[in-house]
Amino acid sequence: MLSNKGKYGLKALVHLAGLPAGQTALAAQIAEQNNISKKFLDAILNDLRNAGLVRSKKGPGGGYALARPAGEIMVGQAIRVLDGPLAPIGCASRTAYLPCDDCADVSTCSVRLMMLQARDAMAEVLDRASIADMREQAQTAGRAMVYDI
Repeated sequence: MLSNKGKYGLKALVHLAGLPAGQTALAAQIAEQNNISKKFLDAILNDLRNAGLVRSKKGPGGGYALARPAGEIMVGQAIRVLDGPLAPIGCASRTAYLPCDDCADVSTCSVRLMMLQARDAMAEVLDRASIADMREQAQTAGRAMVYDI
């Protein structure tokens, strides 16, 4: 399950993707517009900065911006930075494999085999979708709502 840290990080990235080229946003602005605690958002933005997904600038005109184009930042990458591996259990993880204590044979474990499929399905979706895709999807949904009225 996506944690609040992951969810708020994605919201912040989508917010930054909506900025005009060359502009930055203050953490306080992002927090207020997305209903996120500023203190929590500061920690999230720091993790995203350390991972090279956002950049920060201090001083007048400072704030946060995406470090790369939104189309190059994949949702799966951002989630892994903030929440860790996508796998629902350790023995199904590609990057943080951890065998179960109660498993006699990982190659035939029915739970592990199902969780491998779940991990692969999630990775297929999240590693193909970019932050730009998320932003566009929200904009398209917003336009559709206007026409439904």
